[in-house]
Amino acid sequence: VQLQASGGGLVQAGGSLRLSCAAPKRTLSNNGVGWFRQVPGQEREFVATISWNGALTNYAESVKGRFTISRDRAKNTVSLQMNSLKPEDTAVYYCAGARAAVGGTSQSSYNYWGQGTQVTVSS
Repeated sequence: VQLQASGGGLVQAGGSLRLSCAAPKRTLSNNGVGWFRQVPGQEREFVATISWNGALTNYAESVKGRFTISRDRAKNTVSLQMNSLKPEDTAVYYCAGARAAVGGTSQSSYNYWGQGTQVTVSS
């Protein structure tokens, strides 16, 4: 399953971006979906995850209160609304499909990955 992440770009600190993750129809409808991010030379880190039906969400402490993950089951998409962006949010953002109905915070919970979208926040 190939996931398609989009919506990245360049934004000033304090601004907003909305990332989108699209999956082929009838795939991942029963799976959790997560967002991770990676800065060159650093480990990929967990950002947020949402359960198969959207009822459960979990966020990294660093983004709580600023980022919101949601999913549209009809369109088979998952979005990450990012507000109050900070320069330290600069990274390549990846969406990933979980092995189960609820994804965890570890990369090992996920077995389908998108190609990544660059988010750059200027100070």
